[in-house]
Amino acid sequence: MQKPSIGLSAKNLKDSANMLSAALSDSVILYLKTRKFHWNVAGESFMELHKLFEEQYKQLEVVIDEMAERINKLGSPAIGTATEFLSLTQLKESPGKYPGSAQMLNELLKDHETIIIQLRKNIDDCDEKYHDKGTADFLTGVMETHETIAWTLRRYLD
Repeated sequence: MQKPSIGLSAKNLKDSANMLSAALSDSVILYLKTRKFHWNVAGESFMELHKLFEEQYKQLEVVIDEMAERINKLGSPAIGTATEFLSLTQLKESPGKYPGSAQMLNELLKDHETIIIQLRKNIDDCDEKYHDKGTADFLTGVMETHETIAWTLRRYLD
């Protein structure tokens, strides 16, 4: 893959891409968890939450695709295996567990908030350490998507 010549050092390009790979991993794991909850939600609010989770995983799908493309724009290949995602994510999976709808909402909210906190740090690092304003701007948009989803989840829990 030919390296881009866009005013960033090779080290800063690689550091930004590595940071994005970790963020991509978090997004993929959260996407899978949201799909799992979409498939398995039950109870009185079934249809509403089923549709809500579908809307949210579709938003995450867009984020995932754009993040992988951003990694490519910085001259690195985008990771794409479960092993790679699991090695870089900070989120926890719960195999074999199927929580109730309130627990689903709480778990998704916690994961979005975890990602938001990490994205704030990543945005600062992109700007201050890597001098990569493009990725900082991109991540600001991603963070805003997570903030909106988190706000929506929080409203269901009020």
